[in-house]
Amino acid sequence: MFESIAYAADSMPGTQAAVSPLVSMVPFVLIFGIFYFLMIRPSQKKQQEAQKMVSELKKGDRVVTIGGVIGVITSLQNDYVVLKVGENENTKIEILKSAVSGLRQE
Repeated sequence: MFESIAYAADSMPGTQAAVSPLVSMVPFVLIFGIFYFLMIRPSQKKQQEAQKMVSELKKGDRVVTIGGVIGVITSLQNDYVVLKVGENENTKIEILKSAVSGLRQE
C-alpha cells in the first residue's frame, strides 16, 4: 500500500529533479568569497602596513607602543629599539620592534 503512494509521488509532474553537486557548492563558494573580501583581505593589508611601518623606523621617531608608552627612538637593533621616555636623558627602555604600534606626530 505505501509503495504505491511512493511510486505515485515520484511520477507526479512538478517534482524537482536531483540537483548537481556543483550547483550545491555555489553557496559555500559565495560565503567564502564574502568572508575573504570583508575579513581576511583587510586584515592582511593592515598587517602588511604594520610590517612596513616597523621596517621603516629610524632614530628620532616618536612612537607609541602597544602598552601605551610614548617615547623617542634613540637606537635601533636587529629586533628591538631603545626608547627615551620622559624628560630625563637616562630614562631609556628596550622594547621589541613588534611592540611598536604606531608613529606619533607632534
